[in-house]
Amino acid sequence: MAEILLFHHALGLTPGVRHLAATLEGAGHTVHLPDLYDGRVLPDLAQGLDHAREVGFGTLLDRGRQAADGLPAGLVYVGLSLGVVSAQALAQTRPGAKGALLVDACLPPGEFGDGWPAGVPVQVHGMDADEVFVGEGDLDAARALVEATPQAELFLYPGKEHLFADDSLPSYDAAATTLLTTRMLDFLATHG
Repeated sequence: MAEILLFHHALGLTPGVRHLAATLEGAGHTVHLPDLYDGRVLPDLAQGLDHAREVGFGTLLDRGRQAADGLPAGLVYVGLSLGVVSAQALAQTRPGAKGALLVDACLPPGEFGDGWPAGVPVQVHGMDADEVFVGEGDLDAARALVEATPQAELFLYPGKEHLFADDSLPSYDAAATTLLTTRMLDFLATHG
């Protein structure tokens, strides 16, 4: 079974993020779920991003790195939207990563060094009409990652919702999340 470090999105540790972690734990995996917002949960994406700006993206990245301190090297990093920054940074720079699952976001492969590390599998998941994922360059970054990385996969789901996998938000898409969860569990069974 995999040991996972899961990073929440810009709204914080919502009930939906906790539910996703519980689903992964229910499949037998160990999930570490750090709270990068010190208990704050924001009501919508705009306020969540405002809070992230107030805290500072660099500070959030440092908190993400600190969350990995004391954990074993052989982790699978999972990031949801804003949480992808920490998940991707650790997967690319912390030795021993077993894989990464990036949901609703992806940074360019060169963002954290010389590109994606050899031998570390990665999946990127997003909706094909999500204004954030498509319009802000994440889809382009995901395609570049897949093109440059033999163990990279991109999965697109029909729809326009951002944070589609959080069942506590209006943006939740049950069908897409069921497929996402199946793909995540298959990935963890293979690479965990």
